Amino acid sequence: MTSSVDTDAGRTPSRAAPAPPRPPKPRLTWRQRLSVADVKWSPYLYIAPFFVVFGVVGLFPVLYTAYLSLFDRELLDIEGTWVGFDNYATLLSDTQFWTTLVNTVSIFLLSTIPQIIVAVGLAALLNTRLRTPTGWRVGVLLPYVASLVALGIIFANLFGPNYGLVNGILELLGFDRIDWQANRFASHVAIAVMVNWRWTGYNALIVLAAMKAIPRDVHEAAMIDGAGASRRFFNITLPLLRPTLIFVVITSTIGGLQIFTEPKLFDAMPGSNNGGSSNQFQTITLYMYQTAFETQDLGYASAIAWVLFVLIIVIALINFLLTRRLASTGAPEDGAR
Repeated sequence: MTSSVDTDAGRTPSRAAPAPPRPPKPRLTWRQRLSVADVKWSPYLYIAPFFVVFGVVGLFPVLYTAYLSLFDRELLDIEGTWVGFDNYATLLSDTQFWTTLVNTVSIFLLSTIPQIIVAVGLAALLNTRLRTPTGWRVGVLLPYVASLVALGIIFANLFGPNYGLVNGILELLGFDRIDWQANRFASHVAIAVMVNWRWTGYNALIVLAAMKAIPRDVHEAAMIDGAGASRRFFNITLPLLRPTLIFVVITSTIGGLQIFTEPKLFDAMPGSNNGGSSNQFQTITLYMYQTAFETQDLGYASAIAWVLFVLIIVIALINFLLTRRLASTGAPEDGAR
C-alpha cells in the first residue's frame, strides 16, 4: 500500500490573520480615580506624621549637630568660624575627655553586666508558680516608676561619707568608712547601684514576657527525656531568649553610655556639672553639657556628641555579636537529649 504525500508540504505558510484591536479602556470617572488614588497613597499618608516628626525632632538635630561640629561657634553666635575637623583633633588630645570616657565605660560595665544577669534571674523567679504574681511584677517595676530625682537624692544620702546608711553598715561589719564621692571607683559603684536599682525590674519584665512566650511543649519534652531544671534553663530557655537578650543588651548599652542624671544628682556640689572635684565620676554627657552651656562652645560639644554616637554604635555592635554568640551556645534539641 502506498502512502499519501502531503502536497502542501512545500508551500509557504500563509500569513497569520491580524489580531483584533483591543477595545479602548473605559475612562474612569472622577469618583473611581479618587478611589484608586486613595488605595495607592493612603498608607503613605497614614505613616507620614511619624516620619515628619522624626525628621524634625530626630534626624534634623543629628545632621545639624554634625554640621556644627565643623565650626568654632559659641552659644549665642549666629554664625561660626569654619574649622573643619579641628574640633575632633583637639578632642583626641583632650585629657578630660579621655577621663570622662573611662568613667563612662566603667559605670556602664558596673551597671549593665550585673543588671542583665540579675534581670534574667529575677525573670526566672517570676516565671515560677507564685501567689499573687501580678503583685510581684508590679513591685519589681516600682523603682522604675519612682521619680529619678527622688531616687538620686535618696541614694546620695545613702552613700553619704559621714552619715550615710551604707557607711554605717560597713562600720558595724568592722570595715572603714568609704568616701563614696571622693573615691573614683567607689563613686562608680554607687552610681551603678543607683542605675541597677531603677532599671533591673524593667528589664526583668521584658525578659519575663519572652519566657512566657516559650512553648511548654519544649520544656515538657525535655522533662520526659530527664533534663533537670538547670539544664532546661541553660540549654532551652537562654537560647530561645536570644532576640530579647539582644534587645535588652542594646538598649542598656545606649542608656548606659548616655548616663547623665544619676552622676549629676550624685554630685555634692549643687549646680555643678564637673562630676566631682577632680572629675572622678564625670561622664561624657556631663562633659558635653558643661562644654555647651558653661563654656558655650557649641562646635566642640557637637564633636563630643558625634564621638559618643560612634562609640555607642561600636559598643552596641560588639554587645550584639557577643550576646548572639553566648545565647546560641546549646540548642533546645541538645537539652532534650
